[in-house]
Amino acid sequence: MISNDATVFGLLLVILALVFYSASLPGKGWQRFYSVIPPLLLCYFIPGLLNTFGIINGVTSQLYPVVSRFLLPACLVLFTIGMDWKSLTKLGPRALIAMLVGSAGIMIGGPTALWLVSIVSPETVVGKGSDAVWRGLATIAGSWIGGGANQTALREVFQPSDKLFSQMVAVDVLVAELWMAFLIYGAGVSSKIDKWLKADSTEIDAVKEHMDTENKVHTKIPVMQDYIFMAAVGFGATGIAHFMAERISPYLLANYPTLEKYSLTSNFFWVIGIVTLIGIILSGTPLRKLEYVGASKMGSVFLYILIATIGMQMDLGAVADNPGLFAIGIIWILVHAVVLIAVCRWLRIPFFFLAVGSQANVGGSASASVVAASFHPSLAPVGVLLAILGYAIGTYGGYITALMMQWVIEG
Repeated sequence: MISNDATVFGLLLVILALVFYSASLPGKGWQRFYSVIPPLLLCYFIPGLLNTFGIINGVTSQLYPVVSRFLLPACLVLFTIGMDWKSLTKLGPRALIAMLVGSAGIMIGGPTALWLVSIVSPETVVGKGSDAVWRGLATIAGSWIGGGANQTALREVFQPSDKLFSQMVAVDVLVAELWMAFLIYGAGVSSKIDKWLKADSTEIDAVKEHMDTENKVHTKIPVMQDYIFMAAVGFGATGIAHFMAERISPYLLANYPTLEKYSLTSNFFWVIGIVTLIGIILSGTPLRKLEYVGASKMGSVFLYILIATIGMQMDLGAVADNPGLFAIGIIWILVHAVVLIAVCRWLRIPFFFLAVGSQANVGGSASASVVAASFHPSLAPVGVLLAILGYAIGTYGGYITALMMQWVIEG
């Protein structure tokens, strides 16, 4: 019914605005609704409904190709530029250990879950070309180690079909939200869990005080110049990455064609890898201060626009075609949980670091900050800091996980 991309783009932004406006309303009805249905899910599925019922056509629209090549790389730069290495160090090694062990659990869990399900139900994991299940699972790996931007990056690298990706979004969001609910419940009984973990949580108080001070001292209201700087950094890095990728990818394809099997000849793989590296490098320069005027917030705006354009390509009727995929997701998150809990009990790491480190992987900055704030409001930035680290390693970790899953299925 609506074929003009300018109209569709405006419609998507209005949908995003309505979702976030209604989520911010104080009414008990809205609060109950969003406690069950997270805003992120609606940002995916409302555009998906519009596509499913023929109101818009996500396949023929040029919005996603444009947004993924311009806003996605800029979004990754704006997320990673705010990585505060000094603050992460002050959190102590146990916070970083929990975060990285959580990432390792995701990397181990994906191939393990795929292998176990392939034994019990081989028809669940079949598929060739763009319908190969491991290609879709690669996008979940990116999401669960980093976030939505990493998920989209790996979608561009491994090119799963739209139908398969629709199924993966459902698995990703529903399993991740179930796990998040468990972590938030655990925050209410964290003292009992810490006792079982034999963990000393006294350092958490020092973290609270440190983060309160950081926020009060550095955060400021952005001015026009700050927005120009953020745009220059995000899109400048995007331009550099595209310039370099257009030279690296053809060279590798011409001289090392065997690398195509590992997607190393993909132009977009190099774009994402280069912008992430640029963001990490810039986080060690004075440009990191752009985070104090909202770099990650601008990156989040880009991300949600990206999420909406992804959603408009979804065929929601495809979600029920392969319910066995949910078994892969559940086993995957259980492996992540077992690895993380075992290491945290061995090293006596408090449940706070376990929960936030896990959610920084599986949920990203928004939900990691929610989980952290469920312990104490001043701890919300801890979730953001660890999630930024996840954004930095998400594409790389997800890529390696995808190759392991490809090996499990194809040998």
